[in-house]
Order: sequence, then C-alpha cells, then structure tokens
Amino acid sequence: FDGGMETRALERLKLETRLRRALEKSEFEVHYQPQIDISSRGLIGAEALIRWTDPELGPVSPGIFIPVAEASGLIVGIGQWVLREVCRQILVWQAAGHVVPRIAVNLSFLQFRRPDFLDTVKAILHEAGVKGDQLEFELTESVVMHDAEQAISILAQLRELGIELAIDDFGTGYSSLNRLKRMP
Repeated sequence: FDGGMETRALERLKLETRLRRALEKSEFEVHYQPQIDISSRGLIGAEALIRWTDPELGPVSPGIFIPVAEASGLIVGIGQWVLREVCRQILVWQAAGHVVPRIAVNLSFLQFRRPDFLDTVKAILHEAGVKGDQLEFELTESVVMHDAEQAISILAQLRELGIELAIDDFGTGYSSLNRLKRMP
C-alpha cells in the first residue's frame, strides 16, 4: 500500500463523480477546429473537440477527463451528447445561411462496440434531421482492427448512412496497409 495510491484513487473517484454531474447538466462544450485545404486555403471540414470547464476545478484537460470517462463507461453518454450537439450546431449554421462543411466526430472503442451503436447513431441523426453525409467519424486504428470482421460490417453500415470514416492515429498499432484496404 502506498498513501499516494489512495490519494490518486480518491481524486479519480471525485473526477468521475464530477463528470457524471457534468453529463447530467450538459456542462461540456464543443469547439470546432477547422480543417483547411492547404493548396486552395479553403475550409474543407471541421473537427469537433469536447471541452469541459468544471464549476470548481475550472478548465479540465481532455487528456485528464477522457481516460476517466473511458474507464468508467461515461464516454458512451458523453459521445452521444457530442454527436447530438454537433447535429444541433449544424442546423444552427444552416439556418443562418452558412454552407456547413463535414464535421468530424471522434468515437471511442466503447461507443463503437456497443450492440446499439448503429441504432443510436440513426436515432440521433433522425431526431436532429441531419444527413449522414454531413458527418465524419474518426476512429483509432485499434478500434477498427479489433475484431476486424465485425468492424467492417459496422463501418459499411455507417457508409450506407453517408458518414465518412477516418482512421485517427494510424501507425500507432500493428495493422498492415493490406488489412486497412479491406475497410470501407
């Protein structure tokens, strides 16, 4: 036993409790990082990035709260909140007369592997009235390479919805380009 271990465990538990409250009270924000075509200097998309400012702790780095959200399973609810918020924002921009580029949303392993994942995505798109071709899902290499056959099936169904797919952090795992070519 180490006193530092107890302190870290308590801090993690406090952060998890705060994250639960933040999800219940929608204390998160989505910031949009533009994606620019260097040659034309035109906007070709944006990536949705979640940010959290806790009322007592102040701004909390995603590098700190995302691992806690993943370990606790809260990432599923947070991911659904982000997707709903992105869809809401797309409609706000469209109503204001803006041409909205494709918005990239990061998915976690836990979200992607849930049996109701596709139904949840379809329901959120339907509720919002947003078309799949307005979104891009970013998945890490490990998400799509773990149980590749199931991943291919899910990815193909996402493509049928018009959602673009991107692999984030490619090269950090052990996939071959040959396996990657099989992905939709």
